[in-house]
Amino acid sequence: MEKRIPLATPTMCGKEKEYVDDAFASNWIAPLGYHVDQFEREIAAYVGMKDAAALSSGTAGIHLALNLCKVGRDDLVFVSDLTFIATSNPIIYQGGKPVLIDSNEATMNMDADSLALAFKKYPSVKAVLVANLYGQPADMDRIVALCNEHNVPLIEDAAESLGATYKGRKSGTFGKFGIFSFNGNKIITTSGGGMVVSDDVDMIKKVRFLATQARDPAPWYQHTEMGYNYRLSNICAAIGRGQLTVLDERVRQKKAIYERYARGFKGVKGIYMMPIASYGQPNYWLSIMLIKPGMAIKPMDVIKHLADNNVESRPIWKPMHMQPLYAPYAFVTASKAGPMSEDIFNRGLCLPSDVKMTAEEQEYVIGLVKEMFAGK
Repeated sequence: MEKRIPLATPTMCGKEKEYVDDAFASNWIAPLGYHVDQFEREIAAYVGMKDAAALSSGTAGIHLALNLCKVGRDDLVFVSDLTFIATSNPIIYQGGKPVLIDSNEATMNMDADSLALAFKKYPSVKAVLVANLYGQPADMDRIVALCNEHNVPLIEDAAESLGATYKGRKSGTFGKFGIFSFNGNKIITTSGGGMVVSDDVDMIKKVRFLATQARDPAPWYQHTEMGYNYRLSNICAAIGRGQLTVLDERVRQKKAIYERYARGFKGVKGIYMMPIASYGQPNYWLSIMLIKPGMAIKPMDVIKHLADNNVESRPIWKPMHMQPLYAPYAFVTASKAGPMSEDIFNRGLCLPSDVKMTAEEQEYVIGLVKEMFAGK
């Protein structure tokens, strides 16, 4: 195919330009402004939380959430092992120590049995930080119950799962803080940005305060606390407001992509799509294919074959316990068969999931994959 098929790219709906033009007309292009305020209100209303603070990235949101959970030097934080490194790096920013929690095979997310084991091994923990992998919520009932039992705050990294639900409740609303990302490849984008949501309105006010360099209410620039330059621009918020109007449509489009792959691979020995948990609906941000154990074909073989045919695909996130940077930190698994996150990484890859991909283009991708597994 001459045209390159990308993994996932931004898709504008047209409403974004209307809001951006309004921001230019008002001359509010820097951080803060009408569209920032409105975007915060709209996201909070969409997920059903009392308040939200718009920031420059999801990573910034996690950092400030950890800060407000009083994570400091040498404090332990339980965190998903199978995730993008931006989930766990802010723990180190705060001087804390990540304890990496294994995944379960059923959802690829944090394993509640491994989390329970971690609480037994490390009872003095400051927070739990759970990531919703590739748009699918973790098993929040069990994770919330464990956090409540041990009186430990939960931070939900919903960077990849905006629009997903768990038992009818929106992703990102189960912890003391929920964090979303609007990076360029997410289900909706602001070009770069993030959001913290919470039912604790005072905590969101504190997020805004810390995100604007913790400037005291004085006639001069006075600071009694360490702050950060983390606020979202009015221009980016305007883009986000336009994107939010089509979020539910994007979820439907992403689901259709996943289901077309599932149908296309039906009956093909050796491969299957990421399991979908019965407790909720993911947003299907990226469609994940897994190769069954024992197959000679590996994810990088598929990725190379697709790349040779002008199709972009990628490995799934490399678990934190396999990252050189995280070698000094503890890893906890309840699996008798060894780290499940590592097994998933060794067998999984991300297939093209761009909503602009045509059915014909997707069938081309399916055909390329199937030809590799023919007769296997």
